[in-house]
Amino acid sequence: MSTLLIRHASILVTMDDHRREIPDGGLFVRDGIIERVGPSESLPDSADEVMDMTGHIVLPGLINTHHHFFQTLTRAVPTAQNVNLFNWLMAHYPFWCKINPEDIFTSTQTALAELALSGCTTASDHLYLYPNGIKLDDEIAGAQAIGLRLQASRGSMDLGQSQGGIPPDSMVEKLDDILRDTQRLVEQYHQAGTGAMLQVVVAPCSPINVTQDLMRESAKLARHYGLHLHTHLAETEDEEAFCREQFGYRPMEYMEKVDWVGQDVWFAHSIYINKDEIDTFARHKCGVAHCPSSNMRLASGIAPIQEFLAAKINVGLGVDGSASNDGSHMLAESRQAMLVARVRAGLMGASLSTSAVPIFTARQALELATRGGAAVLGRKDIGSLEPGKCADFIGIDLNKIEFAGGLHDPVAAVVFCSPQHVDWNVVHGKPVVKDGELVGIDLPRLVEKHNKAAARLTGIEIPVFKGVDQLETECN
Repeated sequence: MSTLLIRHASILVTMDDHRREIPDGGLFVRDGIIERVGPSESLPDSADEVMDMTGHIVLPGLINTHHHFFQTLTRAVPTAQNVNLFNWLMAHYPFWCKINPEDIFTSTQTALAELALSGCTTASDHLYLYPNGIKLDDEIAGAQAIGLRLQASRGSMDLGQSQGGIPPDSMVEKLDDILRDTQRLVEQYHQAGTGAMLQVVVAPCSPINVTQDLMRESAKLARHYGLHLHTHLAETEDEEAFCREQFGYRPMEYMEKVDWVGQDVWFAHSIYINKDEIDTFARHKCGVAHCPSSNMRLASGIAPIQEFLAAKINVGLGVDGSASNDGSHMLAESRQAMLVARVRAGLMGASLSTSAVPIFTARQALELATRGGAAVLGRKDIGSLEPGKCADFIGIDLNKIEFAGGLHDPVAAVVFCSPQHVDWNVVHGKPVVKDGELVGIDLPRLVEKHNKAAARLTGIEIPVFKGVDQLETECN
């Protein structure tokens, strides 16, 4: 059995039930599980490994509840820069139809590397494209080298354009094939219990590209195995119009009709939700993955996050696709969540000077990224730093120019100030990022490989920037 001692953190943010923030705090960990939390002087004097976090703030690892790793390959594509969701999808399908298994492996490592550097310790990805022999196994294999916890969602589409859907027919699968492959993945990979590094999620893509039969059968399969269910919902007004025309219901009404409500379900976006539907979310304990950057990027709207939280609905953060956010930075997403909630409050007539109207705070934003994300994913073993939880934590050096003058409140500064890469990222007691560098990953080589794949898909030449070492070699 191995032990790990973290001590002398300037502030240790627990996110426990009491929301304790401990000056000169630390953790004592045994085999990846936290045994003790408190002031450094209250912890054991030694361990197999000791980490001195003087000058650092330590927080629970951040949890990403919605992503599409493969989209790192099509960031900032010109034809998709200035269009809404439906046209954005149509601009990307010609590129995505060429993605192969190696591309999935590479884009997974790229997205997870970026997430790890931004403080993410658990990531939920939604892979819903399977052309050219792609399998979810390709993503799972790519993730292993990075070391983050993975919620691998077996996405799917079976409603092509000839049936009234949005995606080309060449991009959809047959219902029976989807269910058969999902069952295979669950039986081969899914882990249950405390500390699970890999879990499988059942995740038909969206009402705009999935049949009613697939929605119903997916729910049955997931509940047979005790898995969680995930899909996009109420992301745009166009989606609402589509659901009314195709199915005769608003998006949330449709979810009730196909048995997609319950504490085992979480939805991405959930922007166009009315008061009655918020009550439905709360009554059935459905969760929400809030994706503020993507929603702003596509001009989709602003989700009613404060109303969700007031109704006791679990809300987490998602960076969403790296072609609709163009980044995978969890601390940046926390900041965006805080800021856009304030924008929405202002649009609704609130004011920072109006004490009766609560304004979304930095600590609430961090809570979405930690406790909130864990609750959305149904994970009771992550999201806070307390005995019995997994030793998933991040450390950020406060002695940076970006925090200069902002340390009146270091916890708030992590959100208010410019988003930073973390200096430490530890998952189950094992460093994934050490002194600001990814452990075991040749990042320049990965970026070069990724850019070559992206250029092949889009036909747009992407320059490969040479590192200093390579330039010096050539010059000599």
